[in-house]
Amino acid sequence: MGYIMTPADMDTVLERLEKDYIIYAPVVYKDGGRFSDTDCVRYGKIHSIEEIEFEKKSEFSFKEILTPVSQTLFFFTENEVKEADAEKKGAVVFLRNCDLHAVRRLDEMYLNNGPEDYYYKRIREKIHFVVMGCAKSFENCFCVDMGTNKADYETSIDAKEDGYYLDCKWEELRKYLDAAVENENAQSRQAENRPENVTSRTAEVTPEYVTENYVHVNIPENLSSEIGKSSLWREYDSRCINCGRCNFACPTCTCFTMQDIFYTDNGKVGERRRVWASCMVDGYTDVAGGGSYRQKNGERMRFKVLHKVLDFKQRNGYPMCVGCGRCDDICPEYISFSNIINKLEDGMKEVEGDE
Repeated sequence: MGYIMTPADMDTVLERLEKDYIIYAPVVYKDGGRFSDTDCVRYGKIHSIEEIEFEKKSEFSFKEILTPVSQTLFFFTENEVKEADAEKKGAVVFLRNCDLHAVRRLDEMYLNNGPEDYYYKRIREKIHFVVMGCAKSFENCFCVDMGTNKADYETSIDAKEDGYYLDCKWEELRKYLDAAVENENAQSRQAENRPENVTSRTAEVTPEYVTENYVHVNIPENLSSEIGKSSLWREYDSRCINCGRCNFACPTCTCFTMQDIFYTDNGKVGERRRVWASCMVDGYTDVAGGGSYRQKNGERMRFKVLHKVLDFKQRNGYPMCVGCGRCDDICPEYISFSNIINKLEDGMKEVEGDE
């Protein structure tokens, strides 16, 4: 069922949801950008619908809600271990279609890639997603070519001049929306000449989604692991500075490391944390005995790119990359992931001897 809601009624609905859920959405952080006097759009807790940034793409993804940057797993003493408490409330997350596709990738890695990840699962089970419609493509997005511009959703929302358009299949949320509409109808009956377009009401709603991007990509049909022999990766030995920003902005990167934090000098009391890691930074491939793999930045780029568009697809039937373009947006060296994808066809010709 579809709804057209006023800002005031949406705030009432959010207030009711907040009793059981923490609500996250893209928010503008004034002067919080990477450069002087610039803003930053990233995920944060919201209490009002007007706090949500609908017009700009978030620089970082929703991922840290499901997989916190630093997550305490358990506490330990010399004699016992205590599991860290989970958040009592669930979460409602506003995100884009491409990001909802990213959730599928995270689920595949954490829930279906061997034994289920207990700490991921206990968060994931209590989350509901609301898809924010995209009326137009953002810079550097290539979701259409990746097939992630449209997703199966539980709830969708579009911000328009005359209200917020929702298509809702989530029963709990529908109950609150219906109550808000009924309250509006009661008030309308008491107020003469009240304009219809300023009231909350039910309606047929079709969510907006992008049908054309400014950026296009082509993943070669004959792409294979042989592409690793191509000379195209050498360019990134000097261009990439292995900062790892692309991994942290990406909604589908899942790598982490473990850290033990000790509270006492004897090292017998403390906590174990799971912390985000990056395949692009020094030390990621260090192994016992002093060995280290993929020391050149071009080799690291090769590993990352092929994981996103080749080996994950071979195992699961679809690419890991969702085409959000955040890696292109955030790279300080202006390395374009979409451009790398488009170089793969020539790279395959090189290794197959066609050039």
